[in-house]
Amino acid sequence: MKRAIVLVCDSLGVGALPDAADFGDEGSNTLGHVLRDQHPRLPNLTRLGLLHTLPQPATNESPQSAFGRMAELSAGKDTTTGHWEMMGLIVKDPFRTYPDGFPPDVIAEYERRIGRKTLGNKAASGTVILDELGEEHVRTGFPIVYTSADSVFQVAAHEEVIPVEELWRICAIARELMRGQNNVGRIIARPFVGTGKGHFKRTPNRKDFSVRPTGETVVERAHKRGKRVVGLGKIADIFDRVGIDTEIRTESNSDGMRKTIDLARGSDADFIFTNLVDFDSKYGHRNDAPGYARALETFDGELAGLLDALRPDDLLFITADHGCDPTDISTDHTREYVPLLIAGPRIARLRSLGTRSTFADLGATICDHLGIPQDDLPGKSALPELR
Repeated sequence: MKRAIVLVCDSLGVGALPDAADFGDEGSNTLGHVLRDQHPRLPNLTRLGLLHTLPQPATNESPQSAFGRMAELSAGKDTTTGHWEMMGLIVKDPFRTYPDGFPPDVIAEYERRIGRKTLGNKAASGTVILDELGEEHVRTGFPIVYTSADSVFQVAAHEEVIPVEELWRICAIARELMRGQNNVGRIIARPFVGTGKGHFKRTPNRKDFSVRPTGETVVERAHKRGKRVVGLGKIADIFDRVGIDTEIRTESNSDGMRKTIDLARGSDADFIFTNLVDFDSKYGHRNDAPGYARALETFDGELAGLLDALRPDDLLFITADHGCDPTDISTDHTREYVPLLIAGPRIARLRSLGTRSTFADLGATICDHLGIPQDDLPGKSALPELR
């Protein structure tokens, strides 16, 4: 039985796209700058060819998998557009952003619907706004609403003030509200704990409420063709659960890897799709290059267990959805190429896939591998180049 296993290293960009300057991201290079400044040891990823996906290869070691990089065609640099394009859905019109906060009438209607006042309503770093407004939130019980350079409506609340299930409920209300002319890509519940400024900490009970895919994706097509699709981490959220047979929540990168390895060893899943969000949420957005490097080293060590669990006809894909350069002056995503590594027992050495014109080549390759008709979905399969 052929299986496809996809690991999305959230934000692991490998160099600025030609139009990066249009997004304020000229010169960005998430992986390259982490390697330059922190020198992490990545033996498994190096052998698979990750360092060969950079503009200038950062090693002389010969890769043992197929390797290349992919350009984004979609109008954006966020989680939703990146994942959708990987799965064959190119977003031509960018989701709306709110750099100056949400319109007063939108916030007033939101407060009316949830029966509470709110705090914040501005673009801010998630950790900074907790230090700024966390204590007032605990005192008043008003949730903190904020956004970023991405198309997101984020709601933060202390778990002892607004329980997680209630936070999820008021985020679902925001999802109903933020449609049409006020459409945003994601509503994100941001629960946290802690006793005061400097001690507030997000918990793993985050939940994303994404807009429903605007067309059929490879995920949905695989499901319709009888393939069992398992989404780990925030994958089910990103696709609004369309085409996902089983949703598995994860608490961290390491938890996601443990659960992915368990599935690879003993599951009947045909398509295992995992997002490893810590690279982005804990390190990229916080400009924490040392933390990003440590996370890469941990992932590299865990990768050995997954490679050992692969069956003869499995294909393992390692990629990313955008960049988030932790050495950048901002804390926002960066418009970058993403890596495409394809590994498996039958993959030959020294197989360069070059620069792919769209993230959709990943989805096309999965269709080809699993025997799913690609039909009108965009992208070009790399499978003929692996034979």
